[in-house]
Amino acid sequence: MEHPSEFSALSKRASVWFQSLQNEICNALEEADGLAKFKEDKWVRAEGGGGKTRVIQNGNVIEKGGVNFSAVWGKLPAFMAAKGDTVSEKELFFASGISIVIHPKSPMVPIIHMNTRYFETTSGKHWFGGGIDLTPHYVVEEDAKFFHNQLKKVCDLFSPDYYPDFKKWADDYFYIPHRDETRGIGGIFFDNLSEIPEFTKENRFDFVRALGSCFAPTYVNLIHKNKNLPFSEKESQWQKIRRGRYVEFNLVYDRGTKFGLETNGRTESILMSLPPQAEWHYAFEPEAGSAEAKTLDFLKKGINWVGRV
Repeated sequence: MEHPSEFSALSKRASVWFQSLQNEICNALEEADGLAKFKEDKWVRAEGGGGKTRVIQNGNVIEKGGVNFSAVWGKLPAFMAAKGDTVSEKELFFASGISIVIHPKSPMVPIIHMNTRYFETTSGKHWFGGGIDLTPHYVVEEDAKFFHNQLKKVCDLFSPDYYPDFKKWADDYFYIPHRDETRGIGGIFFDNLSEIPEFTKENRFDFVRALGSCFAPTYVNLIHKNKNLPFSEKESQWQKIRRGRYVEFNLVYDRGTKFGLETNGRTESILMSLPPQAEWHYAFEPEAGSAEAKTLDFLKKGINWVGRV
């Protein structure tokens, strides 16, 4: 699709890079899975833009996953304006990004999510946003420390404040209030990344690119470490219960889901993040002292994963 001329050169560069990242991650995940291949579905948004939805299913490692690219534009809806701002009839928006959710077959391999995006309006507002978080069905402290250290290394290349600030933001964002638990072990989350004066547009774009590039090697490491671990029907049932929590967060609280639906995005692509199977057991309580109970004990805000183990 042709890039709209109303928007900046950076918007085009970001969109092109998100597409290259989609290719890079899909190739890495196919190699790690060893069986399944991504199928691409191109779509067009009537109001402007479109995207490429890529879904992988029924692999050796991945039961269902998606790596989606989109670049959409059009009239700026009132709900997307800053609080207190009025929206001109002529104001347009451009949004591009990549969104990833991987649901593995094995309950010993964690669910992972990443989203990175660029947003711009014709009135001159622009920012980057995104996040990456890990949702283990069973929390393994060694894996949690590895994951958070990978993110901290990326953040520290740009600012010593990024990791602690964005980690806290993730703890607060990836939280299920009605369960009083975090979705998983968190990660980092940031939005409106335009308000730090000492960082230029290029610095922020460099940070987003560095974060995107760390996704594949980090997750592939966790796949290879855990994919052959044994499990029973008990662990599979717990996996479905934890997937149920994932569904609750995505349908009730996730901003990306709401943004996509409220801007007339493609429903199949938006709901790609949901697992193929999930379960809800009435008043389920894990056995005291069990691995399941230990995992629930870790689903709290503020844990210093970098300093553990």
